[in-house]
Amino acid sequence: MDTDSRSKKTQCIEDLRRRVLTEALEPGVYLDETELSEIYGISRPPLREVLRQLAGEGYVVLHENRGAQVAPMTHKTMRNFFVAAPMIYAATTRLAAEHATPAQIVKLKECQWAFRQAIKSGDAAERALGNERFHSIIGDMADNEYLTPSLRRLLIDHTRIGMTFYNPRKLALAQQRELAADQHDQFIDLIEAGDADAAAALAVAHWELSRAQIESFVTPESMTIPLGRAPGATETRGAS
Repeated sequence: MDTDSRSKKTQCIEDLRRRVLTEALEPGVYLDETELSEIYGISRPPLREVLRQLAGEGYVVLHENRGAQVAPMTHKTMRNFFVAAPMIYAATTRLAAEHATPAQIVKLKECQWAFRQAIKSGDAAERALGNERFHSIIGDMADNEYLTPSLRRLLIDHTRIGMTFYNPRKLALAQQRELAADQHDQFIDLIEAGDADAAAALAVAHWELSRAQIESFVTPESMTIPLGRAPGATETRGAS
């Protein structure tokens, strides 16, 4: 494969990952290979290689005679997500504190700076992608061939959930978003210090904050608007 073809293939992989994570490609939708070939300027054989790679990473599911489907988010996958998340985050963060290299810590700090910039700008997609990159770097630090694939699969759905429920106009959650960003700074400090126990405990607390944010979006707020009198009702003064 020549350099130009490799470049187009890499661009295709990176763009499809981003489109899945930001839900520009919605969960469960089937991909049109002809359309993708035209968009990215690559032929069907390398496109199918791309789709096989994305399937191995958990972004898509390949079906015989039906092609590639963006990984669905079903009741079962969400249930398993909530069960697995605290365990995987805690284990990978603990190992990151034990194995992180100075170069990886620098990379994590740079990612955190970009994450804060996304929060300031109110860019929901960049915020979600920045969070995914931050925890992916922690996964790289952990350097565990069993945990890292699980973490990366977990982050796909975590990012998509964030895109589904994140609302920058909801001012009540601004404090929680700032706390989440502050916890990222704490992750960096604890990993740099090699404090594995504290890093693992923070990962659980960080997950609980994220879980609470998700719950706040799916739980209806109490009605605080006065309902007024029913038509034709007689006002009774002095009633308790």
